[in-house]
Amino acid sequence: MRVRAYVAAAGLSLVCTATSVGIAQVADSRARGVYARAVELEQQGNYSAALALLWEAAGLAPRDADVQNRLGEALERIGALDAAAEAYRRALAERPDFRKASNNLILVLVKAGKGAEAVELAQVLVRASPSDPDRHFTLALAQAEQDLDDSIASFKRTLSLAPRHTLARYNLALVLRRSDRLGEALSELAQALAIEPQPEVHYTIGIIYWHQGDLARAVEALRACVALDPKYTDGFFALGAVLKARGDWSGAEQALQKAISLNPNLTAAHYTLGQVRQLAGNESGARKALDEAERLRLRNQLEHEALTWTSVGIQRIEAGDLPGALEHFRRATKAYEPYAPAHYQMGLVLYRLGLRDESRAAFARAQQLNPSLIPPK
Repeated sequence: MRVRAYVAAAGLSLVCTATSVGIAQVADSRARGVYARAVELEQQGNYSAALALLWEAAGLAPRDADVQNRLGEALERIGALDAAAEAYRRALAERPDFRKASNNLILVLVKAGKGAEAVELAQVLVRASPSDPDRHFTLALAQAEQDLDDSIASFKRTLSLAPRHTLARYNLALVLRRSDRLGEALSELAQALAIEPQPEVHYTIGIIYWHQGDLARAVEALRACVALDPKYTDGFFALGAVLKARGDWSGAEQALQKAISLNPNLTAAHYTLGQVRQLAGNESGARKALDEAERLRLRNQLEHEALTWTSVGIQRIEAGDLPGALEHFRRATKAYEPYAPAHYQMGLVLYRLGLRDESRAAFARAQQLNPSLIPPK
């Protein structure tokens, strides 16, 4: 009898285990599909939809380090630095040797004004592998917001270990520029170009010459930048600003229009275009550009507020507070109704709360705003 009872209990245990594993497999399968779609949308430049799906994937697979790291990168891209840092920490908790997540965490801490913590983390990595140039490079980036001299020393240490480390040389030039050592910065940039011509290097050379008042050389460098990468938005924007400073209204308008065509949401380009048109005597064109700049500024402000409410809503989901999450998503849509990720997250929560009609309506609105946000099946 005892044997039969044990066997029966064991059988029940196996059934329960198999059921939980099956549920986990379904969630993992769904998470992988959502994650793959998010990556695809990022590659297409549809970052808003990608973020919504990454949030969903992270909820389905909270212990997946790759999902958490990608979510952190998406959050960092839109300026949600604290939330990004938390995502990177979760990735590292699951995979402590995840180098990319570790570097991402250090750099986002720098951006968030937590440079001391970033330097401390980077120093731990350097001590663990003192001959690794990339670890010295990461340390140098972290130190750049704490102590410029220490940062310069770490970049030079990187270059002593890897003389052809183009990124180290480029970032050394940036720090030298901030230290007002412009001659040394230009020298490092010239060496970086000799190793590997990159549009970013030409761009920085152009910016330095612009600030030195050498507008002819600035234009030459910025034209070289956009010739290497015809989709380099900042290059066209800077070129337009420099041509404006030279009094070349036609050339400035052409460059700024190109920047706007590449990124219609670039508020500063619309504003500068308005100034150029004013100087050229085109008052109606100037007013149109300046009005668009103001519209974008206000929209960005409201969208950021909606993002903040949505991020808090995600945190409430993670805490198991679905009604609280729903309230925050509703606040997000009240702040900025066209914010599609908030509608999508609202749909997910409403579905889990059993409010199917409301859930379908939220998903429909999200897809109407962003057709790539397809409701889950």
